[in-house]
Amino acid sequence: MHPLRIAMKIEREKFEQIVSEVIDALPTETAKRINNLAFFVEDFPNGEQLSNTARPPDNKYSLLGIYEGHVQSRRLNIGAVLPDRITLFRVPIMQSCSNMEELRRQIEDTLKHEIAHHFGSDEKGARKAGKKRA
Repeated sequence: MHPLRIAMKIEREKFEQIVSEVIDALPTETAKRINNLAFFVEDFPNGEQLSNTARPPDNKYSLLGIYEGHVQSRRLNIGAVLPDRITLFRVPIMQSCSNMEELRRQIEDTLKHEIAHHFGSDEKGARKAGKKRA
């Protein structure tokens, strides 16, 4: 967190509402391409999620979201599987924002980033997708 930034604090229900609004506002082309994907909100990543991203286990504030699943572009006939997951981490996202506008933008950017991974983008491509403005 930037030393001069005041962290936001909003209730989980309000945060989830904003996430839903951002998902509902995704471009139609993006929404049509999403397949077998579920969205979740957690306060922090767990140890396994942190270790899968090569982050130190004690650095739970550095991860804003994570994609877990079978990349769409590499799926072959894998049969019936549970949905892929995108999880947004509420506390780290709040810690990176000082007002509602920043929070909504950070949620949008993080979702776009993780959805890009769902579509098969590497980290560089996902960063680029996360910064695109409609």
